[in-house]
Amino acid sequence: MGAQLRIYRRRIRSVKATKKITRAMELISASRIVKAQQRVAASTPYANELTRAVSAVATFSSTDHPLTTESKNPRRAAILIITADRGMAGAYSSNAIKEADGLAVTLKERGLEVRTYLVGRKAVNYFKFRNRPIANSWTGFSDNPTYANAKIIADELITSFLKDAATDVEGVDELHIVYTEFKSMITQLALNKRMLPLEVVEAEVPAQSGPLPMYEFEPNAGEVLNALLPRYIESRVYNALLQSAASEHAARRRAMKSATDNADDLIKSLTRLANAARQAEITQEISEIVGGADALASANAGSE
Repeated sequence: MGAQLRIYRRRIRSVKATKKITRAMELISASRIVKAQQRVAASTPYANELTRAVSAVATFSSTDHPLTTESKNPRRAAILIITADRGMAGAYSSNAIKEADGLAVTLKERGLEVRTYLVGRKAVNYFKFRNRPIANSWTGFSDNPTYANAKIIADELITSFLKDAATDVEGVDELHIVYTEFKSMITQLALNKRMLPLEVVEAEVPAQSGPLPMYEFEPNAGEVLNALLPRYIESRVYNALLQSAASEHAARRRAMKSATDNADDLIKSLTRLANAARQAEITQEISEIVGGADALASANAGSE
């Protein structure tokens, strides 16, 4: 019984130590998510307005620009997958990877070769473990991305898009992004969206009645697109990084709270078992004492 009691007490100490870690991580994520939500709220209007501006140029001009014109015979597509650098965030990273796998299957069914760009160590480790090709990867900033990080990623994606996919193995005809949209502290949704060629439906332009407005572009629509589209990709990537960061903190807070609650339940269960073992040990000791006293009394009575 004594050995069993020691085992229970050792497990209780181990669970309490784990509970301190999960509780600390829960508090850290809870403190960081407020700032992450503020950054998402600040960047989303800019990204939406820039998307409307680019869509207006693409819609109301007759310019045949490579960034807004779909290839007649697309050969290759790029997917940017945004995940976390660290674990203990529930199914946050796995949901994004699962969404990306589904998108890759859809693109391959269309006959496209897929080039994968990764953000976050979880996606990098997932692809390396399965020996899947990686075009490029970026790590170390998933929970606190900056605009500089987004610009580096966007520059490489635009460079790949501008290359001729028919003659260059690094060239792509489409750009897709997979990230986790932050809806609330409870709900985060893994999404995939096409960034290029520009889809006008993403502009979210409200329905209009009557004639459409006329636009004049200076110096010309092509120059305006050349200036706006890189900013458009940067803003979309940056907003996706911020959405994913807020989702990561929310998922980690929820997962760590669940782990802390489970640790509390496990500690209570182990404490009951330890108390039962201790009581059994005491009962056994009393029984042994009583039995010994009875035996001694019987021996004394026999000697008399």
